[in-house]
Amino acid sequence: MSKDAKKLKSVFPGRLCRLVLTCVALYVVACIGCASYQRRLIYFPPHFTAEQVKESAKAAGLERWNNPAGQAIGMKRLSAKQPADGRVLIAYGNGSWSVGCAHYADDIQNLATFDVFILEYPGYADRTGSPSQKSIFHAAAEALQLLDTNKPVYLVGESLGSGVAAYLAGTHPDRIAGIILLSPYNRLTSVAQDHMPFLPVWLLLVDRFPSEDYLRDYHGPVGIMVDGRDEVVPEKFGLRLYDGYAGPKRLWRFPDGYHISIMEPPEKFWGEVLDFWQTNNSNALGQR
Repeated sequence: MSKDAKKLKSVFPGRLCRLVLTCVALYVVACIGCASYQRRLIYFPPHFTAEQVKESAKAAGLERWNNPAGQAIGMKRLSAKQPADGRVLIAYGNGSWSVGCAHYADDIQNLATFDVFILEYPGYADRTGSPSQKSIFHAAAEALQLLDTNKPVYLVGESLGSGVAAYLAGTHPDRIAGIILLSPYNRLTSVAQDHMPFLPVWLLLVDRFPSEDYLRDYHGPVGIMVDGRDEVVPEKFGLRLYDGYAGPKRLWRFPDGYHISIMEPPEKFWGEVLDFWQTNNSNALGQR
């Protein structure tokens, strides 16, 4: 072996070792960054002043929903006809807020005599606190407890909020008459791992929103809507949730829809949802 060849052989292992160590260090830094800033990657709360919230709510035909301590916990719109036949509680996606869900109240109340309540997450709009699975679940449980128990309660959960709705159904199964989940997932860790396949997200993620686990303790009607072109929550995760649910269920599948895209006229889609809820729950008192 020549002198130059011997020199190259002695240098190359050292460079390879340094390259491997550099890659490992960068990977560890990426994992630490993911773990440290994960909630900034999950929650995108809009922030408004109290006056801005008030003006937006008024324009949308909503009013503040307060708890007994006088703290604002969301928005509501009572049915024009009282007493209402039921209540609907809405949990929105990670970048929305209560007034942004006014269209659901419009669509549902055009078809049913229901009171509609929209949960505001801690740290969203002008509500104090910080969003996390723990704080959102606590806020959702409080909101559910404030609803009238003499009428059926239905849940609408979109995107991240589908995990909130699944949590409420699983922990208060006797309170919930029916659910519709829009662009849902079986568990948030699966979605996050799909978006970041080279990181051990399943190990790092703190807020996991395991919807499929909660729904094992619920046996009422569950509707699931998925979109074929959804790049935020790919439809395969909603289909996993649907396939794993053992109770009465119905699937709405829109191959050309994007994230939370209902590719039907609202009166058709929500009419089908209401019929599904009420024909699959003997305790449902609402009448269309």
